[in-house]
Amino acid sequence: MEQVLRPIYQERASQSNTLGVILMEKREEKSNVTDTFDTILLIIVKEAEKPVFSKHYLYEGNKVALHTVTEKILRKWLLIGSNKKVVDWIFFGRVLFDRNEFLHKLKIELQEFPFSGRKIKTGIQFSKLIRRYLEGKEYFDKGSYLDAYNHVVDSLHHLGRLSIIDSGLYPEVTVWAQVKKIEPAIYKLYEELVTSNEPIEKRLELLFLASEFLIHSRTRDGAQHILEVMQTKETWTIQELHDHNELMNYSVDLEVFVEYLVDKGYIQIEPIVAKSDMIFHRHYKVNKEALEMEQGL
Repeated sequence: MEQVLRPIYQERASQSNTLGVILMEKREEKSNVTDTFDTILLIIVKEAEKPVFSKHYLYEGNKVALHTVTEKILRKWLLIGSNKKVVDWIFFGRVLFDRNEFLHKLKIELQEFPFSGRKIKTGIQFSKLIRRYLEGKEYFDKGSYLDAYNHVVDSLHHLGRLSIIDSGLYPEVTVWAQVKKIEPAIYKLYEELVTSNEPIEKRLELLFLASEFLIHSRTRDGAQHILEVMQTKETWTIQELHDHNELMNYSVDLEVFVEYLVDKGYIQIEPIVAKSDMIFHRHYKVNKEALEMEQGL
């Protein structure tokens, strides 16, 4: 297949804008790592008019997908985990072109997973965990057990990814195979939820109790990134938090996360008088006293 695709990728490799080309072939008949295609050709470029551009080809009954993505989009996918298959493509795909060892350095970066990157990724995953957990709890309290189950499964996935990140590794597509080795207790929770013969209400009730402890024990680490950002100035409006170049990666989960940290005492409300004396702007600031007490200062 590489020989067939060579004219396609060589044309792009000759362009100075191209950073790397990866060929990923389907390893198993029923594998979805390649989105049901027989072959994926991933081309990373510095800049492009369209950040993501795709083409599909057909060769002797084989399906081929070509994806051209900018470095900025690729790094965003890797940061927030919105395109998990890309991790597999980078780690296990065949490198056909690598300008100035861009892909080689990227692999090393993912394997070493620098602490600064872990903090951001931990914060993003923790914010997703909080949203799913709270929504699942709300459905459970209403008696909507199937909806609660769906959210709890998602929350466990985020909890599993957090355990992998905490260990200094990068979450792959087969996240539960990693979790089973790294944190068997979380794997056991997931196994109990999906395989137990107990009534769904009982399974959810037990899982909420266990999850509450696991979430509480991870709150300080999960909040570290956002609290460090917020300590760079005295107070913040919610829009200023949304606009921050790192916090914008939290997306729709940011406000739920902030409210959770207010509830836990990590963030304080600073009321600022608006045009009317009866209405106040709600500004936010880090509760430094709470942090100092927790750190034993």
